Amino acid sequence: MRRVLHLEKIFISQYLKQTMEYKADFIVGVLGVLLNQVLNLIFLQVIFSQVPKLAGWSLQQIVFIYGFALIPKGLDHLFFDNLWIVGQKLVRKGEFDKYLTRPINPLFHVLVETFQVDAFGELLVGVILLVMSSATVHWTLLKVILFIVSIPFATAIYTALKIGTSAAAFWMKKSNTITYLFYMFNDFAKYPVSIFNHLIRWIISFVIPFAFTAFYPASYFLTGKNVLFNLGGLVVISVVFLFISIKIWNKGISSYESAGS
Repeated sequence: MRRVLHLEKIFISQYLKQTMEYKADFIVGVLGVLLNQVLNLIFLQVIFSQVPKLAGWSLQQIVFIYGFALIPKGLDHLFFDNLWIVGQKLVRKGEFDKYLTRPINPLFHVLVETFQVDAFGELLVGVILLVMSSATVHWTLLKVILFIVSIPFATAIYTALKIGTSAAAFWMKKSNTITYLFYMFNDFAKYPVSIFNHLIRWIISFVIPFAFTAFYPASYFLTGKNVLFNLGGLVVISVVFLFISIKIWNKGISSYESAGS
């Protein structure tokens, strides 16, 4: 574990040095993420100016769900966003070979190679929204502990999805469109699942389980109900999803053939 943390520290340090060479790009990236989230919140405000509650949920409660959703998404974006380029170009151009010639686990190497500092925009907005809406939650010591514990499991669902879909490139050479197709479902996680029809609700709960990255755990903190399903389900689904994704990745590695010209 000490070696893993040391290597991650080295990779992050080197990537930050590269990033600081282009300070304007960093600032624009963070501002772009902030602007996107602000526009989404304005959209919510417009809706609630006409409708006081949405499927029984108040604006403050939905702001809490929205803020909760941004934390695991932002952490995954911050630490593990490099997975996108596996399906985009690394396999197709034969550049993945370098990960197989180094004395580091290829998946670990891919995960820690970049550090997306523009994700701080998502995390900042998420924290602000959680603080603003925290009065809607009856906080106890147990809830605080469960909140902290739930975040890494929710983050794991995002990461697992990208591991599994990017691994498809080992057979298809390019799979970023598949990753994007699955990833776009995360937008549903920012809102109560009860506002969607049964098909969408089932998909985002058990097929592409983004509802467990935000709505289900957030609903427990808001209502104090169904802890076994809302948080226990989060733990089980994230572990199972991550296990399956790593299995797909390892199977893909064994089938990998270098490509490119």
